[in-house]
Amino acid sequence: MSIPPPPDPHQPYGPPQQSQPDPYGSYGSYGSYGQPSYPQGPHAPPNPYAPPGYQPWTQGYSPYNQPAPVNGLAVASLVLGLLCCLPGVGLLLGLIALGQIRRQGQRGKGMAIGGSVLSAIGIALWVLLLATGGASDFWQGIKDGARDGASISLVKGECFDAPGGRLSGETYDLDEVPCSGEHDGEVFASFRLGVGRYPGDDSVAAAADERCYGLQDAYAMDGWAVPADIDVYYLTPTEESWAAGDREVTCVFGNTTEGRSLTGSLRNDETVLDPDQVAYLKAAHVLNAAMDTAPDAEYVEDDLPGHKAWAGRVSRALADQTRMLRGHAWPASARTPVTALAANLERARAEWEKAATAKDADTFYQHYGAALTSIDPKQSVAARKALGLETTPPAAPDGSGAGGSSGGGGTAAEV
Repeated sequence: MSIPPPPDPHQPYGPPQQSQPDPYGSYGSYGSYGQPSYPQGPHAPPNPYAPPGYQPWTQGYSPYNQPAPVNGLAVASLVLGLLCCLPGVGLLLGLIALGQIRRQGQRGKGMAIGGSVLSAIGIALWVLLLATGGASDFWQGIKDGARDGASISLVKGECFDAPGGRLSGETYDLDEVPCSGEHDGEVFASFRLGVGRYPGDDSVAAAADERCYGLQDAYAMDGWAVPADIDVYYLTPTEESWAAGDREVTCVFGNTTEGRSLTGSLRNDETVLDPDQVAYLKAAHVLNAAMDTAPDAEYVEDDLPGHKAWAGRVSRALADQTRMLRGHAWPASARTPVTALAANLERARAEWEKAATAKDADTFYQHYGAALTSIDPKQSVAARKALGLETTPPAAPDGSGAGGSSGGGGTAAEV
């Protein structure tokens, strides 16, 4: 029995010599790759010439039928475009994604285009906001809304009503009302505290108290025109609003009797006074500021050096005030009374200078008494009347008039 040689690798499998009739008709012809073509599909008959262990791929299945991956940058671009938080980044990622999709055959072209378009719109909106100042208004609105729901945004010169008419405790809402009618408070100044952690309620209140009392004279320059029952109050940040960026302290005038309203504005500054009135009040404030620096000790005997230093400051302030009064061109109606007032202040300066150099408490008291008489507020009534200013002197804190002879501490005189 002879064994036929193995088929040539370039020849199809099958009988080597005689061709057999093709039982499948035209399906028995050789294909373009030198192999016979046979019917395929799930119902096709088996190929009698297929090598052992070999099965051709059936129709309808391809081992490479995998979907192309989605480009990650395209997804990121779309997300940023929708959020409009980083439009510049979203536009950049979208353009990079389009290039990668074209080179690598990835999916996500629509997302990349959509993200780029939305990001471009976002950039245009930000440019418009910056050009019109809308961005700062937007951010201020965010900060105002973070104040635990507070809507306090009053500015200098505005009046308001407080919940229940109280200017104490915590409040998150004030209603602005015209100053011409009744109101609970009037804003005369505001300032911002420093950065850093919340310093505590006591520290915030101390800073507000010191600054607000120092700022009231710039708004109500004529202290004589401020009623005796009016005092300084302030609105300060809470620990919660501080964490949201609130640093503003608002200084207000209010009635010392809870529930009692104010009527009319207390404002008397350069916006409502004439130049002569302003010149007079600026000179008067020089003395008032020095008088407010009196030592804490009530009696001279308890702190003679402190009282002598204070007397020296008052003496220098009187010299400055006299120079300011004599250096201004007053109207004819005010020239005589202002000149007389300047002469009184010059005599007072000499007495304060002697008190500043006193060797003992008795000598200090001797000159101090004469000095107070020379700066008695009544001495300035004629000049004030000629200038159209308030002519009723304010009462001293103890109700006894301006000043006294028992000691220097706490004494104040407004001229």
